[in-house]
Amino acid sequence: MSKKFIIAGGGTGGHIFPAIAIANALKKELPDAEFLFVGAKGKMEMEKIPQAGFKIAGLDIAGFNRSSLLKNVTLPWKLIKSILQVKKIILGFKPDAVIGVGGYSSFPVLRYAQRRKIPTFIHESNSFAGKANILLGKRATKIFVATKGMEVFFPADKIMVSGNPVRDAIANNTVSKSEALQFFGLETGKITVLAVGGSLGATSINEALKQHLHLFETHHLQLIWQTGKTHASSYKKAAANQPNIWVSDFITQMEYGYAAADMVISRAGAMAVTELCITGKPAILVPFPFAAEDHQTANAMQLVHQQAAIMVKDSEASTALVNKVVELAANKALQNSLSQNIRIAGLRDADTFIAQQILKHII
Repeated sequence: MSKKFIIAGGGTGGHIFPAIAIANALKKELPDAEFLFVGAKGKMEMEKIPQAGFKIAGLDIAGFNRSSLLKNVTLPWKLIKSILQVKKIILGFKPDAVIGVGGYSSFPVLRYAQRRKIPTFIHESNSFAGKANILLGKRATKIFVATKGMEVFFPADKIMVSGNPVRDAIANNTVSKSEALQFFGLETGKITVLAVGGSLGATSINEALKQHLHLFETHHLQLIWQTGKTHASSYKKAAANQPNIWVSDFITQMEYGYAAADMVISRAGAMAVTELCITGKPAILVPFPFAAEDHQTANAMQLVHQQAAIMVKDSEASTALVNKVVELAANKALQNSLSQNIRIAGLRDADTFIAQQILKHII
């Protein structure tokens, strides 16, 4: 009889792409397995999961809005409705295991599964665990974490250090550099910088680039610029008629971005950091300072301490970021050193490890 898995969570690419990687690894181990994803209606998982070939059910759920307290008026109703939806989904699908990858839609799903004594597994991608995962961890079967030292958040006997699962197209990238540069319409022989602010964009990175775009031409640099959706049109306008700059709100085939890049500007979300470790790219990290428990700064500092990345504070990005890019582009020895050190920091094949451990506990 085939096994059934529910994978819950989402909100950002940092939760969605590991979820897809885990599902594909489980599918490789058990080709006849059935999967159902559960996410939040209106969030990017509702689009990205079906694109990856999986079914998804959406919950009427929202997180607490700190910037506008009025918007929280409907929160209790949404919470009750989502709990009823979760009950219907789990009783209807009858999963053998439920896997949570973070994001507020994962909490009610795992909590209800735990009440039904269904094995639950958590993947915590950050080096600073979120409150929902800490609560769920007490009754989870196993907790997969990206880094050592997570005993401060979870029961030690449940922790397994797995690293973060990376999309297969990136982990096993077969795109050549020349092919990738051609894809973006850029020249060979010039240092190419990839700038990514996460799937939703990064204002400080985008504004710093916008103010100093002329320096890329001055120093014979090329830029692949993923802006995110917010204010994308103004960034496209700023880069118009500059052949050394490719700009778009989203790069669907990120493997081309990494293959083309000599160095990367990025936020320090868990998945962004993991992909940089796997691809071995010299990186300048600009952590988002308002992420929960400031976990992005913790992620970035782990690499800085290993001399595996450069960090620029979000508040200093407008004046310091592009100058750092120019300095690094001119320092080949530092590029090589950062590349070597960041590769050492990465754990490979996390998706396969997680899949095999889950199956050990349910078969």
